[in-house]
Amino acid sequence: MADPDLPDNWGRWGADDELGTLNLITDDVRAQAAAEVRTGRWVSLAQPITPNPMISSPFAPTTVDVSPVQQLMSYTGVGVSADLMLVTNHHAKSTHLDALAHWSTGDQVYPGRPRAEVVTAGGVTHASTSAFAAGIVTRGVLLDLAVDGPLPSGYAVTSHDFEEAERRLDVEVRPGDALVVRLGWPATPVPGTPTPGISVDAVRWMDRRGVALCAPDRGDAFPPLDPGGPSPLHGIGLGRLAMPLIDAVALDDLAALCAELERYSFLLSVAPPRVHGLTGIPVNPVALF
Repeated sequence: MADPDLPDNWGRWGADDELGTLNLITDDVRAQAAAEVRTGRWVSLAQPITPNPMISSPFAPTTVDVSPVQQLMSYTGVGVSADLMLVTNHHAKSTHLDALAHWSTGDQVYPGRPRAEVVTAGGVTHASTSAFAAGIVTRGVLLDLAVDGPLPSGYAVTSHDFEEAERRLDVEVRPGDALVVRLGWPATPVPGTPTPGISVDAVRWMDRRGVALCAPDRGDAFPPLDPGGPSPLHGIGLGRLAMPLIDAVALDDLAALCAELERYSFLLSVAPPRVHGLTGIPVNPVALF
């Protein structure tokens, strides 16, 4: 690894590992997560997607004005309609799960394999979405930093913010948890406005607490908080800690339900399609209370 001062998990679970911090989600963690379900209330953390017709824009640029899904309809002539989807997996308008191969540190992919051998023209051979084939079930914790409104433009979220939110919301992040963070900003960049984001200090805190999965509504700041260093969540969290990220989540409904129930922990179920060999995949995370 290039910088020994930054935390990393390379080698922690062996040279062939593809799960990263998902290794922290043990059977005991899942059993404790199941105990969070007491009311039957539930809410989705995914953005809704309206596809664009592929016939009008098959290769449209991946800007915030274009749907992440292009759709081509077909009719078989025997009473059956079907469609073909072209999906942009890492689009800001699509809630998606980043695989560890999505990010390279130098020319290597976790836990130290050459990128050229991992990310190939035929697909991803290691640390891909194959690691998510069984789905992810764990305890989720919402740290709502936007109770009094969205965080200020360009704000750097620190470990102090997390610990203050724990005290205010009467909840504690434990090893194996999925940390859900609400900054109150959309996942898409706001033209001409610096967005807030997670700092390196906050990522170090996630490492100390044993966070297994992170799902923020706005993760890395835009423009970067430290233009000369690695991006905190993607460069350090995903790339070095091997902590999968759920990007571009929608958290207003979750925040409202947590406030209503006065509970900020829940069972989080993440069940992506079992499509192997990708760097990321759309997903619909569901919180159950």
